[in-house]
Amino acid sequence: MHPKVTFLVGENGSGKSTLIEALAVAWGFNAEGGSQNFNFGTRPSHSSLHQFVRPIRSSKRARDGYFLRAESYFNVATQVEDLGVTGYGDVSLHEQSHGESFFALLDNRFRGAGRYILDEPEAAFSPNRQLSFLARMHELVGRRSQFIIATHSPIILGYPDAWIYQTTSNGLERVDYEDTDRFQVTRNFLNRRQVFLDALSDKDGGLIGRCGRCTSPTLRHRRASVPPIHSARPRQGRARARPHPPARPMGSRD
Repeated sequence: MHPKVTFLVGENGSGKSTLIEALAVAWGFNAEGGSQNFNFGTRPSHSSLHQFVRPIRSSKRARDGYFLRAESYFNVATQVEDLGVTGYGDVSLHEQSHGESFFALLDNRFRGAGRYILDEPEAAFSPNRQLSFLARMHELVGRRSQFIIATHSPIILGYPDAWIYQTTSNGLERVDYEDTDRFQVTRNFLNRRQVFLDALSDKDGGLIGRCGRCTSPTLRHRRASVPPIHSARPRQGRARARPHPPARPMGSRD
């Protein structure tokens, strides 16, 4: 892991959240989130992977720490309220919006010189708030903090000098920011939005139809009609790929 910021990225179901949860539990955090002082569970669902994880501890011991698991943060907020835990600001976490409560945690509970493990923090943040998150994270990194984050956000992934590991069929592979699916899909959609929408809305091969090469309208086959997105560095003179089958404008009628 990078001593400052490490990212884990990958498709849904690829195991990145399972891995980051295992790292958190191996470091002594509660599986549903919170600090190392929390010990509660609403429904045990974490894997046994943490039993095979051996964290390497440096000579500089973290003075603070937290595991933020976006999907169970509501349960953590309930524990904070029921137990009367202080340090999260003056307003109850449940009395704030999702994004506000996340930032109350960042601004008040994250004190610095700590290890912070976050699972999909962008779940509560608008794009502008994600930029604010980067600024707050940078401030905490300057105070000798380490972050390990699983994310889908190309904005959060853009933090400079971080290590990025992508889950693949061969395990974890370290990749550059521009080579992540998150960056490539977002960039290509923004640059070719109408082409993507035309392909996705095509009745014969898009989201509302079948592939044309089989009889199953599964997502895997629907993706066949989407323009290529894995060409981060196209070769000079290479012919531009066209979506297949031919696209029909979104919203057109038969």
